[in-house]
Amino acid sequence: MEITNREKKSLRQIAHHLDAVVTVAEKGITPGVLSETERALTDHELIKVKLALGERSQRQNTGKSLAEQCTATVIQSIGKIMVLYRKNPKADPRLSNVARYT
Repeated sequence: MEITNREKKSLRQIAHHLDAVVTVAEKGITPGVLSETERALTDHELIKVKLALGERSQRQNTGKSLAEQCTATVIQSIGKIMVLYRKNPKADPRLSNVARYT
């Protein structure tokens, strides 16, 4: 799914106020991390993920892999925090970060 730069900017503004809801630690992408990320993307559409890994290249590779496995788009990656987005046409407006903040 392609997202325009204008849409990315808008999503980054929304994500600025969010806290990380998923943490990927030294064990990497476990089934638990994957299922929680899937659930969070389905409910919220836009989430922050904390990559608590040592090396920068390891964080980048793990973040890209997580996004691919969840069919999500990486909106932003700064340091150990990554913002993921996956549109859900049936999202509950009370839970969706996109619907609540636009």
